[in-house]
Amino acid sequence: MVWAGDSVALYVAARLDAIHSPPGSALIKPGKRFGSIAGSLAAAGILLAIEHLLTVRFDSAKLSYPEETWYWLVLAVVVNVAAQVGDLAESALKRSAGVKDSGTLLPGHGGVLDRIDALLLAAPVLWYAQVIHQRL
Repeated sequence: MVWAGDSVALYVAARLDAIHSPPGSALIKPGKRFGSIAGSLAAAGILLAIEHLLTVRFDSAKLSYPEETWYWLVLAVVVNVAAQVGDLAESALKRSAGVKDSGTLLPGHGGVLDRIDALLLAAPVLWYAQVIHQRL
């Protein structure tokens, strides 16, 4: 869901933010933020549809999400917001260091840290959300 959000955000930002972003708003790109949430929700929806298809049509419980659909969609938004905070934190770190990319190991991707920055915050948030939900 995190990388789906990042991918959709890239395309939505390219279309919307170039037109609607005020000058000097490098960190606050509403198109990118909206696209990221939409991408994560779409990924969650696809996973839920696959689960439904496997469970109902093929009578298989190999991929099972026992909670209600709304729970997984809310969790997708929460994890996406954490991913965006991780992305913004990494961008702020690069800006403070005065560099454009965090490394050269992955050419065209901005470095390894650029590929995993969102996961660094999203993974613990997902884990804690699941722990809290199971204890309630």
